[in-house]
Amino acid sequence: MLEDMNINDTFAFPYANPGKSAVVSVSNQEYVRHAIKTHFIEAGKENYIDIISRYVTPVYKEGDFLAISEKLITLCQNRVITKNDLKIGFWAKFLSRFAYRSPYGFGIRNPYKMAAAIKLAGLPRVLFAAFCSVIGKLFGVRGVFYKVVGNNISNIDGFNNLAFDYYADKGLISPENPVGVCKEIKEKLNIDCMIMDVNDIGAEILGVSSDAPYGIDVLKAMVKDNPAGQDQEMTPLILIRKKQEYADVAVDSEAHGA
Repeated sequence: MLEDMNINDTFAFPYANPGKSAVVSVSNQEYVRHAIKTHFIEAGKENYIDIISRYVTPVYKEGDFLAISEKLITLCQNRVITKNDLKIGFWAKFLSRFAYRSPYGFGIRNPYKMAAAIKLAGLPRVLFAAFCSVIGKLFGVRGVFYKVVGNNISNIDGFNNLAFDYYADKGLISPENPVGVCKEIKEKLNIDCMIMDVNDIGAEILGVSSDAPYGIDVLKAMVKDNPAGQDQEMTPLILIRKKQEYADVAVDSEAHGA
């Protein structure tokens, strides 16, 4: 059981999710990434300070950097829309049919996500974004819809049961004030951190500690391969440490990534 595990022992042999590497090289510097497994986190029932204190504080040391999945913060803040909150009207059904279907998921092609976009951004803005998207596609430009519609619509997650049935009727909205969340974590736990929205398509940094020792480009590169995964890994916390600070611990990403 996870509750019975001495988490202090885990960073001696950093864990990487299947298909991911425990070591990443960024700007000629190697970093060790330890994917920390947590219990299943439910909306509105958790506190991110308590979660990080429980799972990260025992293994954190000065100089480490914590990458936090935006989903964890979203759930703790209870920023969730359920299917019962939405009306799947004509425009949600119509526009979702023409949305780009990524090989990694349905995205806004899911009519519930489109309905959530209309609820959050308003129908006029969504229609304008859709029009701009059509023009963009004529010139081979993708992602125009999300840029124009704004309101963090690209960060809406959920409304599927691909990983857990729990998310079948729930949509997760982008966390509120991610910069402030990072500031609170730093002040209360003295942990440098960032909040990331990463999938197998790309990486976005939503918030970062104000005195973080790394720039945004470096932070993106540290997690661009999505070390937290997006299936049933339950590893929303990635603790990052410079490899030379790993002392005599041998890091074998293949041995610990399976």
